[in-house]
Amino acid sequence: MRVMVIIKATPDSEAGQMPSEQLLTEMGRFNEELVQAGLLLAGDGLHPSSRGARVRFSGRERQVIDGPFAETKELIAGYWIWKVESLQQAVEWVKRCPNPMEGESEIEIRPLFEMEDFGAAMSAELIEQDERLRAKIEQIRP
Repeated sequence: MRVMVIIKATPDSEAGQMPSEQLLTEMGRFNEELVQAGLLLAGDGLHPSSRGARVRFSGRERQVIDGPFAETKELIAGYWIWKVESLQQAVEWVKRCPNPMEGESEIEIRPLFEMEDFGAAMSAELIEQDERLRAKIEQIRP
């Protein structure tokens, strides 16, 4: 199963406070462990929401909302994509993670949908399209 491991934003991360060299070193070691265990598929930190935008959909209408966004507790500061055997395995790995922020912080783990999760709505044509797109993505990844 694949999971997204979401590092929640804090007021400091939203203010653009960069992590210390010590924290970057600790996270680098943790990322090395994830790679050696064969779990890490992707991961990155995110700039504060002040550098982002949202697009709100209402039927055919689109509204662009420039950051920053008010509710820090609803924002993310970074993420990983892991391939794990279970949610419990992901939880155990997150418990080993260095605290990603100064002070209190929170990491959320969410399973990603797999094609079989969509059941009958996933036609043979849609499955073929998904496989073709994934193959193309693999060709262009650095």
